[in-house]
Amino acid sequence: MLYDDVCSKLFKGKAILLLGPRQVGKTTLLKQIATNSKKEYLWFNADEIEVREILSNTNSDKLRRLIGNYKLIFIDEAQRIDNIGIALKIFIDTIPEVQVIATGSSAFELSDKIKEPLTGRKFEFNLFPISVEEMIQHSNTLTEKKLLEHRLIYGLYPEVITHIGNEKNVLINISDSFLYKDLFSLEKVKKPDLLEKLMKALALQIGQEVSYNELANLLGVDKETVERYIFLLEQTFIIFRLTALSRNVRNELKKSKKIYFYDNGIRNSLISNFSPLEIRADKGALWENFLISERQKHTHYNKIHKNQYFWRTTQQQEIDFLEERDGVLFAYEFKFTKNKAKLPKTFSNNYPQHEFAVITKENYLDFIT
Repeated sequence: MLYDDVCSKLFKGKAILLLGPRQVGKTTLLKQIATNSKKEYLWFNADEIEVREILSNTNSDKLRRLIGNYKLIFIDEAQRIDNIGIALKIFIDTIPEVQVIATGSSAFELSDKIKEPLTGRKFEFNLFPISVEEMIQHSNTLTEKKLLEHRLIYGLYPEVITHIGNEKNVLINISDSFLYKDLFSLEKVKKPDLLEKLMKALALQIGQEVSYNELANLLGVDKETVERYIFLLEQTFIIFRLTALSRNVRNELKKSKKIYFYDNGIRNSLISNFSPLEIRADKGALWENFLISERQKHTHYNKIHKNQYFWRTTQQQEIDFLEERDGVLFAYEFKFTKNKAKLPKTFSNNYPQHEFAVITKENYLDFIT
């Protein structure tokens, strides 16, 4: 869904940054742009040592000699290059006729390296695992609805979608070979074993309130370490947080948070559970994670400006998901089967500007497409 948006920013005098986890199709998107641009292009893969050495310490003369007459430059996995922000700034300021597109699978590393040099000099896009909305455009609504249980168990990584019958092995390979690759390379990750244990603990708590103190006690570390590692997991596009809405009600939970995974398949691979939906105790949690992650993709790609929360009080009144748009709170309850749900009176009385809906497998496509 980003192809047209990215192409609309070509040759506007700024670098284009494409951020997202490994194996979600960033390189495929770049190749599509390269093929359709009808311009000669030069490709740098920053996973290669030679590329990192060439671009780590450079200047305008070196860059001009390096790229020659090429007008379109691709730098894949740019976060691995030291001083990449300086190199991109040189491209923009001294060779403005050249378009540079860089990808990164670690927003933390790449943003840290480009923040100051690229101020006002970049267009930034995020790419996630394939969305249900994209799959419907590729096939049709009926086919996608038939695959709902498959999506809840195996997720929507491109390689999972294209390797029918081998989904488990693909997901395990992604988890083992790629998921930790950028995390373990970060200087801030001193304890890889701890990171793996933390990810499994978070995978078992989707849809639940997360306590950093409890996680710290469980893992035998301090709270600050847990906070730092969760931040890094967010920055490498594995998880994201929802905070609690707290404004009008005295007994609302104020600092509570929930953590979700961008992909159900990755979550299930972390706990090694690919069991069918009908025998799973976590069916409700899978449904919630799926809907919220798909909603994240939909609102991002369609440029829907919003704030997102959940709501809960100390008396256990709760709402699964809230979205604030243009001053109105849209409240959602997630029920896999067609069950009724009522909005707590405490909420409706204190937040009169609201709308309410129950999302089930009968109407979920209206919510995520």
